Amino acid sequence: MLARRALQWAARRGGQRPPVRGLRGSPRARSAMPSWVIDRYGRNEVLRFTRDMVFPVIQYPNEVIVKVHAASLNPIDLSMRSGYGATALNMKRDPLKIKSMDTEFPLTLGRDASGVIMECGLSVSYFKPGDEVWAAIPPWKQGTLSEFVVASANEVSFKPKCLSHVEAASLPYVGLTAWSAINKVGGLNQSNCSGKRVLILGASGGVGTFAVQLVKAWGAHVTAVCSHDAGTLMRKLGADDVIDYKSGSLEQQLKTLPSFDFILDNVGGSTEKWALDLLKKWSGATYVTLVTPFLINVDRLGVADGMLQTGVTIGSKTVKHLLKGVHYRWAFFMPSGPSLDEIAQLVDSGKQSTCPTERAITGSRSAKQDKCACWYLQQKGLNIFFSDIQPVIEQVFPFSEVPKAFQKLEEGHARGKTVIDVVNKK
Repeated sequence: MLARRALQWAARRGGQRPPVRGLRGSPRARSAMPSWVIDRYGRNEVLRFTRDMVFPVIQYPNEVIVKVHAASLNPIDLSMRSGYGATALNMKRDPLKIKSMDTEFPLTLGRDASGVIMECGLSVSYFKPGDEVWAAIPPWKQGTLSEFVVASANEVSFKPKCLSHVEAASLPYVGLTAWSAINKVGGLNQSNCSGKRVLILGASGGVGTFAVQLVKAWGAHVTAVCSHDAGTLMRKLGADDVIDYKSGSLEQQLKTLPSFDFILDNVGGSTEKWALDLLKKWSGATYVTLVTPFLINVDRLGVADGMLQTGVTIGSKTVKHLLKGVHYRWAFFMPSGPSLDEIAQLVDSGKQSTCPTERAITGSRSAKQDKCACWYLQQKGLNIFFSDIQPVIEQVFPFSEVPKAFQKLEEGHARGKTVIDVVNKK
């Protein structure tokens, strides 16, 4: 994997070998930075702006410091603000209980970042200061609603050339979550996905909009489940069939369709009770859900008992459905720079022009045949970038309005991502 990334680095720089860099000491004229933090768990009122958040420091030789130009919010940020997963995440932050401070606060939320490398650790040769990058920061680390963030170089990738920082910040977390479910857990890829029937439950949110585009780019027949007002968006993103879950029994509507080879469930709940009956039996068909009880079990039962309960649950469900001829799987977000490399290639694919020409169009997806690098569709306030993978952004907030962005996300019924323009402080 490292060798492949080194070859990609060389290709970007005309065949030069990646240099070996020494540890760079960042100037310490400043020891603090602006950030949005929480000092306790709760609702929106716990969010606090400070100009005195500790400036990040490289502690390991494979780390980099990124100046954040844009970030975005995900449902996990709402959950973490309320304390969801605190027990498991604190164990991951300090597994040996050796830190002097017995608290995770002040805690910065935000998982997505698009920005510029400012400093590299001793063993980092794939990046250099000034590189434009994007990343999804794991939830056990300090987040991206800050001016700077520290990340492992293995979590970072070069930003797609055809996207602005605001556009790029909308993709990493949802992209890697969908990639984990579809590719790493579900086993689908560009070579085996063509012609397969794929069902996406909860298709209009961040993970869903990415998943629809990914499997469509790989040649699948895509059925998207969403509400009626998101139907136009789903068709623009390439869905072949769009099912309105509000227009009668969803189970009965889906049973009228041919069986599926793969189901991605972003909804959970009672859906799991009947969704697996929609799969083709004894054909390798797979159901993958992103709604799992792991963190809830650990919070409720403690680390040992929570992990034991989780293992029993996934084991029993896997065997139960395997006996019925289908595969049952759980999937989680997985931070991965190499996977972001592949996603960036999909985003940049098919682009011939470097001009950031902006147009308003109302045509169908066939407008993609025009190779202008930056066409936008203005449809109900949604910015949709035409490529194999399109950032779908519902609203952009300045850095000063992070609480409003959380409130917007909390209202639900998302049609794409909520993005924070960090360099826009107003």
